[in-house]
Amino acid sequence: MSEVVITYCAPCGYLKRAQAAAEALGTELGIAPELVPGKGGVYRVTVDGEVVATKSRQGFPTPDAIVAAVVAATA
Repeated sequence: MSEVVITYCAPCGYLKRAQAAAEALGTELGIAPELVPGKGGVYRVTVDGEVVATKSRQGFPTPDAIVAAVVAATA
């Protein structure tokens, strides 16, 4: 099974976003990602060390987009 990690900026208050993504991954794929606090505005989802979703100037990836990115990375 692939290792899925969600790194989020704790000082920025991104924990709830990370938890929502983790819940979606659990519900849809049965995956329990590791939540890793960070800083500096980071919000990144990796699968086996490869970045599959990240915060951009357009905003945050939705939980559905994160699920789709993880599915694509593990297919």
